[in-house]
Amino acid sequence: MKRILLIVSMVLSAFASGCASREGSAVGGALGGAAVGVGAYEYSAHRQMEQLNADYKAGRIDRREYEIRKNQIEKGSLFQR
Repeated sequence: MKRILLIVSMVLSAFASGCASREGSAVGGALGGAAVGVGAYEYSAHRQMEQLNADYKAGRIDRREYEIRKNQIEKGSLFQR
């Protein structure tokens, strides 16, 4: 979660510095939109990991199923490693 906040703050800084011109504003807007998209996707992966851990602790899935699903989530995420 800390990495996501760091990346979002870096993108917002780049966005703010690029607002002086029309081209900078367009690039900043594109970066901002991409950051929001990545943030939403990573938040979804984070929630999936939390649900997976809860299912495993509650005994709804076994260790094998837990490892399979965990690997699937990690492959699709930048930060869930």
